[in-house]
Formats: sequence, structure tokens, C-alpha cells
Amino acid sequence: MAGAAAGLAAQLARNLPAFLVIALLQGVIWAAAAAVVLRSRGRPPALALVLAIAALLRLIALPAPLFLSDDIYRYIWDGRVQAAGINPYRYIPTDPELARLRDNTVFPNINRNNYAPTIYPPVAQLLFLLANRLGETVLAVKLFLVAVEAVGIGALLLILRTVGKPREYVLLYVWHPLPVWEIAGSGHIDAAVVAFVSCALAAAVLGRRTLSGAALAAATLVKFFPVVLAPALWRPARTNSGDRWWLFAFVAVAIGAYLPYIGVGSRVLGFLPGYLAEENLASGSGFWLLDIARRGVRVPLAAYLALAATVTVGLSICALRRSPDPRSTLGWATALGTAASFFASPHYPWYFVWLVALLAAAPWWPAWWLSVTAVLLYSDAATGRIPSWVGFTVYGGFVIVSGIDLARRSFFHLRRKPQNVPDRAI
Repeated sequence: MAGAAAGLAAQLARNLPAFLVIALLQGVIWAAAAAVVLRSRGRPPALALVLAIAALLRLIALPAPLFLSDDIYRYIWDGRVQAAGINPYRYIPTDPELARLRDNTVFPNINRNNYAPTIYPPVAQLLFLLANRLGETVLAVKLFLVAVEAVGIGALLLILRTVGKPREYVLLYVWHPLPVWEIAGSGHIDAAVVAFVSCALAAAVLGRRTLSGAALAAATLVKFFPVVLAPALWRPARTNSGDRWWLFAFVAVAIGAYLPYIGVGSRVLGFLPGYLAEENLASGSGFWLLDIARRGVRVPLAAYLALAATVTVGLSICALRRSPDPRSTLGWATALGTAASFFASPHYPWYFVWLVALLAAAPWWPAWWLSVTAVLLYSDAATGRIPSWVGFTVYGGFVIVSGIDLARRSFFHLRRKPQNVPDRAI
């Protein structure tokens, strides 16, 4: 609680270095608390206590100013445009057709308001419209997104119960500082990604195939990243009619979500192509691993994409061939989500919020490194660049701890090999 209060004070004072130090310390404290609870042979803290602390953390973060990100103004604007009966993909905020919707509070604070149409996919747009019905204030939208996040937390509780883990382990998500600051503090739409992804996983482990496909499609059309989880949730087979319905539900939701907006044609993609160029992803220099490799040798973007695709395809094939155990579904979802996050190397911390939800369902300790250190991506945010030391800390650190984990697993695997069995028989 003291860390949350200190983090709020640092934001109110607009002291970024202080906030980064506090957020990292919060991450260390969270990691220690999580390790104690997970390794303890006694009873974990009561679920009511876990959820009460989670609620207090979010209550403290809600008054945070829009210091770290101003994306929420675009959400409010898109909701306002739709409430006026206008397709949000049709105009940029400064177009004369939207002049009557401008004000002195929201409009001047919309980032890229003079050249970029909205980037957000259609399910996100529907949520913006719903939030608009509650009010066009920052606090109203934050409260709406915290409520959406609560749906995801409920789904995580259901997952834990279904796979036989204590529901109290939900503290891995609800006490983590990243979702607290990015959802309650900054009001990011990633709350909806958490909700829909968690619902998709819960439906999958419960055998509700159609609902799982529909929920993953909804998550994908909030932000596109969750589509990588499809191999962990879908199991194509000629005799498995449930998974045919999974695919049908996914496609139906995707088509249905786009239909209200398709009148603008290809512009329904919004600012996505421009964003890829702006973040230096089209050139390749925005990918951390590729950027580092290019400092020594000339590596074409196609080679990097081929590497990422090869790893993803390999993981996808393994996920499609997974065992029927629900825990296998969760584990492969974590693997696919972590790989996608690493290869995409996002420039903003909130892109890792959904990964925290995946890790709460199926923990893998090296991936926690990404979630705890992601806050460092706010460094030098004014220039839109990621300092080299930040990239090495976040992504390079993940490579190091993953290597340590792999070495540890290999060592213990070799120690467990029966000594009286020839290697060729193992």
C-alpha cells in the first residue's frame, strides 16, 4: 500500500525517475510476496484478503493523473464520435466534419490528432461506445475499464479452481503493479484484453469450445496480439465437432465486429499501417533483437521475421498436439504469448499487461522478468526512443534468465536419468 501511495505521489509530482524506482521496488516486493505464497506449504492468504488488497491498490491508482500515457483521450473521443452516429475510422479528429464534437478538455489532448485516424480495432470501439454511455470523463472511463478487468479476474479465479490450484494464487495478477498502474492508473484498454483472454482460457479448460473461440476473437479485435493463442485453444480434428464450432465462433465474431464499420473500406484498419512505420517496425529497427544484431552484421528484416515465424510455428505445432490436460492448454498459451511479446519487443509497458494474466494462469518465472521490468520502457518517453540500457535490461535480461532456466532444467533432467539405462534407450 505504501508503494502504491508513493507511486501516486510521484505521478502527481510528475517525477518520472522517482516513479520508475518506486514501480520497480513494487515489482520486487510483489515477486517476493508471490514466491513466499507459492512456495509455502501452509495455507495461502484468504481470498477475501487478496481481493481486498487488490481493490485498495486500484483505488489508490485511480486518481493518478494522465502522466504516463494520454491514450484514454482517444478512447473518449472515439466513443463520442460513435455516439454522434459517425464511423470512427472515417475522419481524423481535426477534420472539419468533426468540428462540432471538439471541446477544450478532450480534443486538445488527443495524441496524433492532426494526422492519425484511430488505430483501435472494432471490439475496442464498441467498448469505447459503452464507456461513453457512462460519461465522457477520464474517471468514468477508468472505472469502466476497472470493471471490465474485474471480469477477467473472475475468469482467472475460475481457471485456478478448474485446474486444482488455490484461487488465492490470483494474487499473481491482482497484486502485480503493472496492471494496477496501466489500467486503474492510466486507463488502458488492455483491461479488455485481459478480460477476453481470461474468458477464452476459462472456457477452454471447461470444455466450452464455442465460447472460447468467440472470446479469443473479441480479445484479438481489442488488440491483435492475442491471435497468437489460437493454437493453444483450438484443436482441429475431423472427429472433433466442438473445435469446428471453435473456429466458426472465432470467424463469426470477427466478421460481425467489423460489419458496423466496413463502410469505410480499407480505412477500417485505421492508423495501423502508419503506426508500424512510426514505431520503426516496418524498417525493422523497432525490433530489439534485430536492432542489436544489426549493430554487428547486416540482417534483413525478412530474416528476422522468418526466425520469429519459425519459432512461432514450432510452438504452434506443439500446442496443437498438446495433451488433453487443461493445464497443457494454459502452458502453451503462456509460451505463445511470451514468444510473441519478445519478438515484437513492444515499446510501451501496457503491452505486457495481458502477459501478466497468462502468467497468473500458467506461471513461467523468466517471463515475469518482462512484466516487472517493462515499466522501464517509460524512460525517455518524451522522445519516443528506447534507451539502449532499457532494451538490454528488459529484453536482454529476459534472454539471460531464460537461458538460466533452460540450463537449470537440463541439469535436473540429466540428474534424474536412470544410471542403469543406456543413453540410446532413453
